[in-house]
Amino acid sequence: MDVHTADNFRNDLGLAQADVQAGVIPSRARAADAHWDIWENFCANMRMDPTLQVVDDPVPFLQVFAYRYRHGHYASKADVRSKTVDCALRNVGQTFASMGAPDPRITLQGKMDFRLRRQLACYTTQDPPPDWVKPVPIAIIRHVLAAAIVSGTIDNLAVADMIVLAFFFLLRPGEYTATASDTTPFRMCDVQLFIGPVRIDLTTADKQTLWSANFASLTFTTQKNGVRGEVIGLGRSGDPQFCPVLCIVRRILHLRHFNAPAETPLASHFTNHSWRPVSAKDISTTLKLAAAILGPTYGFLPKDISARSMRAAGATALLCAQVDSDTIRLIGRWRSDEMLRYLHVQAEPVMRHFAQRMLTQGAFLMHPCQDVPMY
Repeated sequence: MDVHTADNFRNDLGLAQADVQAGVIPSRARAADAHWDIWENFCANMRMDPTLQVVDDPVPFLQVFAYRYRHGHYASKADVRSKTVDCALRNVGQTFASMGAPDPRITLQGKMDFRLRRQLACYTTQDPPPDWVKPVPIAIIRHVLAAAIVSGTIDNLAVADMIVLAFFFLLRPGEYTATASDTTPFRMCDVQLFIGPVRIDLTTADKQTLWSANFASLTFTTQKNGVRGEVIGLGRSGDPQFCPVLCIVRRILHLRHFNAPAETPLASHFTNHSWRPVSAKDISTTLKLAAAILGPTYGFLPKDISARSMRAAGATALLCAQVDSDTIRLIGRWRSDEMLRYLHVQAEPVMRHFAQRMLTQGAFLMHPCQDVPMY
């Protein structure tokens, strides 16, 4: 290449590599960079080239790296979980691949090396039980909303409204809190309100028209696992307060009253002459305070719940209402059976009649094989 062509190529290659980096969510890209830095430090201590160009069998070095990562040599705590170790190995391997080199974890048959698979399997069996989020009972959410309405304060109402929306729409914290996250929170311009088939103009409609809305929807833009342009909607719940449509109306009225731009997150409120986001910490703190009052009655403690609990709460409520799992997966935008971890068999209404049904409807006979004697 001539100098001009070579310069253009190098410039475009750099931009293409930046596109590769942007192909995953920012937190994953940062984790990959951090894991490669750790790998380079490991190799420096071993006095070896991190690209392993002169190493015939790289797996023993990957094994030692994984062992040390597992036992806290490169982390703030010991006994790092097996999935985290696997993620570190994968990021190192994918960095090799991004440089055009073979992934040292992978055999010629395209599978992870047997030694690494067995090592990770060992760590999996040693891991403590997974700490799944627990669903928040509806009574807790009712308490939060009622207390906010009684208080009448702007910040309490904003937190309560977002908790209700997260419950009904099965939202992730990054979707219903306006804090830094890999998931974009829903904004005012992502909301639609309807009276029957008629869509309401949120910018010009009067309050009475907005309060008359009987259906609300959210449009996905850049939310995690959401199909861009997909719309999910809900009608009124029938409750005069605990209703997704009414909570959205309240948020729209608040944002509109203070002339918020269309891109303002729903999880925002204007107080002390400035916009303040509803954070995941605000949600968790509010739920924990309510759980301290009512939680023991429903079988859990404040430490059992956080902002992540609302998605599980909505999914479990649908399960208790005998909504089939395929529909729950559709509403919650799950793309795999990961949804099942949210559907808690600890929910008493789900398991209430199983023992009775096993006795009354579970009798069966087995078709005999040829070795069973005939009578």
